[in-house]
Amino acid sequence: MSLLEEAHGLLAHAVDLRRRIHRHPELGLNLPVTQAAVLEALDGLGYRTRTGDGCTSVVATLDGAHPGPTVLLRGDMDALPMHEETGLPFASEVDGAMHACGHDSHTAMLATAARLLAAHREELHGRVLLMFQPGEEGFFGARIMIEEGLVEADGDRPGPSAAFAIHQTAHEPAGQIGTKGGTLAASADALEIDVHGRGGHASAPHLALDPVPVAFEIGLALQAMVTRRVSAFDPAVVTIAHVDAGTTDNVIPERAFMEGTVRTLSDATRASVLSNVRRVVEHVAAAHGLEATLHVDEGYPPTVNDPGMAAFVLDVGREVLGEERVSQMRDPVMGAEDFSYVLQRVAGAMLRLGTAAPGVENPAPNHSNRMNLHEPAMAEGIAMYAGLALRYLDGSR
Repeated sequence: MSLLEEAHGLLAHAVDLRRRIHRHPELGLNLPVTQAAVLEALDGLGYRTRTGDGCTSVVATLDGAHPGPTVLLRGDMDALPMHEETGLPFASEVDGAMHACGHDSHTAMLATAARLLAAHREELHGRVLLMFQPGEEGFFGARIMIEEGLVEADGDRPGPSAAFAIHQTAHEPAGQIGTKGGTLAASADALEIDVHGRGGHASAPHLALDPVPVAFEIGLALQAMVTRRVSAFDPAVVTIAHVDAGTTDNVIPERAFMEGTVRTLSDATRASVLSNVRRVVEHVAAAHGLEATLHVDEGYPPTVNDPGMAAFVLDVGREVLGEERVSQMRDPVMGAEDFSYVLQRVAGAMLRLGTAAPGVENPAPNHSNRMNLHEPAMAEGIAMYAGLALRYLDGSR
C-alpha cells in the first residue's frame, strides 16, 4: 500500500479532528481546548510529549528504531478574530473567532501523520519532532517555542537538522503542492502614523494647521517612494489601510492618524523601506510646518526556504503524490509566516497545499469569513508530512 493510500485510510480521523477544532476556534497563545485535542490524538502512539510555558504548545517526539538525525514538522493551531459565515454544519461555535486560514487542517493533518509515522517507526533512522504551535497569527508563537528550547539538543539526541511545514491555500486546486527555494513569504511590519496639527474652523484653514491634507500627501508620497526607491526585482508593498481624522464637517482636527503595513522579501529591502518611510513621513509633514511621528511594530521576517530542502520537498512530492500534483512555484507570496523563525535556525522549507474544491468558481481565499477547504485534500497533506520525515530519516544521512 502506498503512503498516499495509507493517508486516505486515515482521512476520516483527520476530518473528525479538524471539525472538532473548527467548532471551537481559539485565538493567540492560549489554546487549551485545541491543546487537549492534540494530546488526545497523540495518546497511545508512543510519542513523548511536553507542553509549553509561554503558550499552550505541544512538542511531540517519536524516536525511530535506528539512530540518526532529527526532523521537525510544524502544524499551527490558532484561529482568526472574525465571524464565520460559511453556513457549515460544523461552523464556529465561538463568537468572533473562526479558522479562516486552515490552521485547524494543519493541526489535524500533522496529528494524523503522527499515527502514520508511528506505524512506520521501524523504518525511521532518527527522531521526528512534531511542533504544534499556537500564536501564528501575529503572536510570535514560533519564536516563543524556540526560546523554550524547541530546536535545541535533547540530551544525547540532536536538535533538528531539517524542518518542514505545510500551509493550505483555499483558492488553489485541491491536492496540488508547490514550493520554491529562497524567499517564499514576505516580512510584515505595521505602521502607525500620527500627523499633529492645530485645529480650527473649517472656513478659515489659514488660521489652523490642517493635518488632513498632509496625511493625504504622506500616503501618496509613500506610494511614489515604493515605485522610485525600491528595486522592481526585490519588491515591497506599502499599504495604508486605516485613516482617522476629525469629527464633523466644519472643524479642522488637531490630529490625523493612519496605519498600514509594509511587506518585503529581503532583510535589506525591509530595512531600507522602513528607513525611507520614516524620512517621508517626517519630512512631508515638516514641509507644511507640521510634525508627524511614526511607530513601527516589527512583525515576522521573510520566510526563506533552503534551496536544497525545497528541492527535497518537490522530490518527495513527486514520489508520494505523483508528478502531476507537484509544481515549482515561480513567485513568493506577500503574506507572512512565523515559521520564518524556525527557518532562521534550521535548514528547511514550507510548502503550499491547494484545498479548493473541484468545480467551485472563485473559492473564498484564506482570511475570508466564507473560507472553506476541500477536506479530501488533507490526505495529500498527511502523506506529505509523513513522506518528508520517512524520506529524510531513511538511513542515507
